[in-house]
Amino acid sequence: MTTRRTFIKQTGTVAAGAWLLPSFAKKHKTKNIGIQLWTVRDVIGKDVTGTIRKIAEDGYKDVEIFFYSSDHKLWGLTGNEFKKLLDANGLKSSSGHYIFGSYFENGNLDDVHLSINVAHALNNEYITIPSIEDKFKNTLDACKATAEKFNKLGEFCKKEGLKLAYHNHNIEFKQFGDTYGYEVFLKETDPALINFEMDIYWLVNAGKDPVTLFNQFPGRFPMWHVKDMDKNNREENTEVGKGSIDFKKIFANAKTSGMKHFFVEQESNYQPDVLGATKTDCDYIRQNLVPLLR
Repeated sequence: MTTRRTFIKQTGTVAAGAWLLPSFAKKHKTKNIGIQLWTVRDVIGKDVTGTIRKIAEDGYKDVEIFFYSSDHKLWGLTGNEFKKLLDANGLKSSSGHYIFGSYFENGNLDDVHLSINVAHALNNEYITIPSIEDKFKNTLDACKATAEKFNKLGEFCKKEGLKLAYHNHNIEFKQFGDTYGYEVFLKETDPALINFEMDIYWLVNAGKDPVTLFNQFPGRFPMWHVKDMDKNNREENTEVGKGSIDFKKIFANAKTSGMKHFFVEQESNYQPDVLGATKTDCDYIRQNLVPLLR
């Protein structure tokens, strides 16, 4: 399965790409169904206007971009042009995935400045790190040093009016004695500066329970990736509701998580095709999971 973690490794470090309140669901509009556009990566480049229109027609209200282009455009559009396309289809972009490889390597902020400009153009609330190289998270010391870098970057983003978030894969759950990388990141980062976008599939793939993490670190997960696991092959995705992940239990605990936004992400095994699968995802969530958000 080609994941964005693999994609990031292949494309290098160039810019490529809340809290527990009684009025939580109403205030934060968690009933808006979002989609990470990596899901439609194979079709959006061929017809960006048609793909965005279809997403909106299916019932999505929020999109999370992945910023990858060497010409700093989104499928041929500038940030301002892409925002106009979203506006025309009744969509918003609460979060974007931006790559900061050079920052983690040597503290260079060029990619950060570029990404912040795009984030402002799209009116993103969150600027989200989709992945970092394994060397920055494959030992306990590396994780602690990375957490310090997160805090510094979070402070920088805060001054720019943006919230910084980190998106996990499964390597973050590699054990270091009685702890693991993701736990280090949660404990060593400032909750006022660093948010977490929980990729539910990768967390379950690593043998962890999302609700347990919600209870251990309440309010730290304002965003989710809603991605199901194929029942016969845990390395493959499937449409939400057809797989092995208990999303009803997870959505029932959204308040504890602090969830404000969630995005469908399906990376593989689309049935019958990409856009057919994304409609199935949206329909199931609207009918079966959104009602659990109170």
